[in-house]
Amino acid sequence: MNKTFVLVLTAAVVAAAVPVSAQIRTVPPEPGETHLANLRQVTNGGENAEAYWSSDGKWITFQSTREGRTCDQQYVMKADGSQLKRISDGRGKATCGWFFPGGKRLFFSSSTAHDSACPPRPDPSKGYVWPLDKYDIFTVNRDGSNVKRLTNYDVYTAEGVLSPDGKRIVFTSLKDGDLDIYTMKVDGTDVKRLTNTLGYDGGPWWSPDGTKIVYRAHHPRDSVEVKAYKDLLAQGLIRPSKVELYVMNADGSDNRQVTAVGGANFGPSWTPDGKKIIFASNFVAPRSGNFELYLVDAGASMATADKLEQVTFSATFDGFPMFSPDGKKLIFASNRHNDKPNETNLFIADWKP
Repeated sequence: MNKTFVLVLTAAVVAAAVPVSAQIRTVPPEPGETHLANLRQVTNGGENAEAYWSSDGKWITFQSTREGRTCDQQYVMKADGSQLKRISDGRGKATCGWFFPGGKRLFFSSSTAHDSACPPRPDPSKGYVWPLDKYDIFTVNRDGSNVKRLTNYDVYTAEGVLSPDGKRIVFTSLKDGDLDIYTMKVDGTDVKRLTNTLGYDGGPWWSPDGTKIVYRAHHPRDSVEVKAYKDLLAQGLIRPSKVELYVMNADGSDNRQVTAVGGANFGPSWTPDGKKIIFASNFVAPRSGNFELYLVDAGASMATADKLEQVTFSATFDGFPMFSPDGKKLIFASNRHNDKPNETNLFIADWKP
């Protein structure tokens, strides 16, 4: 084995195992945020997002550019902000972490198998676009050890979420040439494609009973939109400015459009009782970065703005909401209370029904 590789790998594992101190501060909710109490900021600095609970509510995993990094790595910490550790190896870019039952092992997506460097950022002249970096899904112990590759597609494969029974992972991939939703067993076998309509289908999330999946989608409506979508896709990009929420059965059948409000609607997840979906949207000002959190009935069809309940009122970005397993807390990412421009931090609130 190459000695340089051994030294790099050893350094990465050691770095991943070193605890990093977390800073927690209590901040006031904005006027109108009547569902949020005892709001705590649990990260401080960098871009922190996509924070998801372990099944017992004791741990959180999230992606972050902390430690002066230029692209995201995957971290874990206790729900009180203690025992903060990096679990990805520091190479490439990591995203979309999720705990297996018991909280001792996770999966996440990483570009490190394709390139150890950070993927390049999109050309600003193309406007607001998302890069479709070449991710695959890996599993890892909570201390950063025993990393194993689960998929081997070498294309965008991310946005993974574990089913409530712990048996299957739902995820988004470009493996068949378009952005579609798939499920697979937790060992990477028995891959099933759930969506087939041209366009972006992503951000899937199981309902609490495992019978349905909510997701976000943009399907080009005419030849002009089809060409624009395909042209960007060929460059490894998508433009997520028009995205609505959909629900389908766990086998991909009975697709139903839930929202019809315009703008970008993303990051959907369920209330623990399965009756509502919480998500982020900028439909009030689609050209702005002002995303707020909203609730919509899970059984809704083509819901307009008057059918939504607004949860946050921060006049900035609020996104990636997830309820704790017992439904008593809500974690989300926000640009509120920044110490520096463009910082995104994680917040936990006690939920008031």
